[in-house]
Amino acid sequence: MSQKIKLAIVVSEFNYDVTYLMLQRALNHAKFLGAEVKYVIKVPGAFEIPLAVKKLLEKNDIDGVVALGAVIQGETKHDEVVASQASRKIMDLMIEYRKPVALGIIGPGASRMQALERVDDYSRRAVEAVVKMANRLKKLESAVGEETVFIE
Repeated sequence: MSQKIKLAIVVSEFNYDVTYLMLQRALNHAKFLGAEVKYVIKVPGAFEIPLAVKKLLEKNDIDGVVALGAVIQGETKHDEVVASQASRKIMDLMIEYRKPVALGIIGPGASRMQALERVDDYSRRAVEAVVKMANRLKKLESAVGEETVFIE
C-alpha cells in the first residue's frame, strides 16, 4: 500500500473571488484522493507564488506543491508577463527540488467569467497531477528492474 502523499498549497489572494473557490475545490479533492494537505500559504499574487513554492519544497515533510492563482486579462499585457514568469520559475523549482509542483494558475488571457468557469478543472487537475507524480516518483525510487519497469 502506498504512503499518504503530503501536499502543500500556495494560493494567490489576487482575484480571491476566484482563488478562494479554487482553494476549497483543491482541499476537497486532496481529501477525496487520500492526500494530506500539510500547509496552505496565501501569497499576494501569482507573481509571488514561486517564492512560497521554493520554501515549501525545502521542507522534508512535503511530497509536492499545488500552485493556485488566477491571472485575469486587463488592458495591458501585464497578465502575460505575470503568468509566464510565474510558470517558468515554478517549473524550474520542480526540476531543482525533484518534487512535483502543479500549475493551477488560470490565465493569461482569461476574463473573470472564464476564470470562474475553470475553477473546478484547474483545481482538481492540479491536485491530481501532484498526487500522481508524487506516487510515481516514490515507486521509481524503490524500483529495481533488470527488465522494463512500468510505473503507473
